[in-house]
Amino acid sequence: MMTILFAGGGTGGHLYPAIAIAEEIKKIDPDARIAFVGTKEKIEARVVPQKGFEFYTIWISGFSRRLRLNNILFPVKVVAALFQSFFVIKKVHPNVVIGTGGYVCGPILFAASVLGIPTVVHESNSFPGVTTRMLASRVSKVFITFEVTKKWLSSSAQVELVGNPTRSELSKVSRIEGSNYFTLDPDKKTVFAFGGSLGAASINKAMPDLVKDAVARNYQIIWQTGEADWQSANAVQQHPNIKVMKYVDRMDCGYAAADVVVSRSGATTLAELTRLGKPAILVPYPFAAANHQEMNAQTMVESGAAVMVKDSELRETLLSTVRELLFDEMKREVMGRKSLQLGKPDAGREIAEKVLTLKR
Repeated sequence: MMTILFAGGGTGGHLYPAIAIAEEIKKIDPDARIAFVGTKEKIEARVVPQKGFEFYTIWISGFSRRLRLNNILFPVKVVAALFQSFFVIKKVHPNVVIGTGGYVCGPILFAASVLGIPTVVHESNSFPGVTTRMLASRVSKVFITFEVTKKWLSSSAQVELVGNPTRSELSKVSRIEGSNYFTLDPDKKTVFAFGGSLGAASINKAMPDLVKDAVARNYQIIWQTGEADWQSANAVQQHPNIKVMKYVDRMDCGYAAADVVVSRSGATTLAELTRLGKPAILVPYPFAAANHQEMNAQTMVESGAAVMVKDSELRETLLSTVRELLFDEMKREVMGRKSLQLGKPDAGREIAEKVLTLKR
């Protein structure tokens, strides 16, 4: 039996590419055993068991660039996570270990490489994360989404450009099914706004004006706030056209119901948008490493697949930008076609096929 161990989480951007690859592996080899490693507190602890995969936890967190007390514990966590990683690997006995970015995959990939197990990193962003940069020369393969990523990786790394894997389930929901999931009217124009699995404070602060406009003009909004802002956002407007949620488990339904998406420009979000051809208003996270979210968004804008609004200008321009796009059907159609042209819906399948050749 082929056994694949995935490590990645903390955010949906790190987790969902791993799930997409895992699902493609199961399609190719239904008997393959799939297991995940993550943390107890983050998104993976909830989503992975829902998907029916084995799930193990290690004690690790990121190192904050700001002065925080948690940073004092970071060295202790790294040592503990390494010991836990060796234990998990001994228990699971994987043929291949795959990391999809973030602090979770560092200890597991390092332990697997020490033990001589084939290892893979998938880097979804244009600027690679710290874990990817540190481990690129140790792992068997590095799969990347953007050509520009190569210049930040070791020259000895085995790098292949494949794209960012997305879940096939995203394409299987109709507009009617998506709207029904949120108890919305499929005949009304709909905006889907979210800031990633944790939410985005700046998007949330700009949304009340849009909500008032939606009520006045009779269009609909699906607004995912994240945990921190949910209570205050939910109090903004109680109306059948407005759905405010902490977290959207069914992103496929959110996309299916939407005419326009408002979101950050993380690589996983862009891969999903281009798989589906969704017109988008992108708000790059201004503090992303090497400003990679703006680089990601600029690629979409230059191709005519999206509009970009800077975070600092969001509260002044979001409403007018949404109106301009939402009520211009021809512009949305053109943007949707351009978006689809950028999509790489087979990236997950390609990675799965390559991974299965690495069995030791």
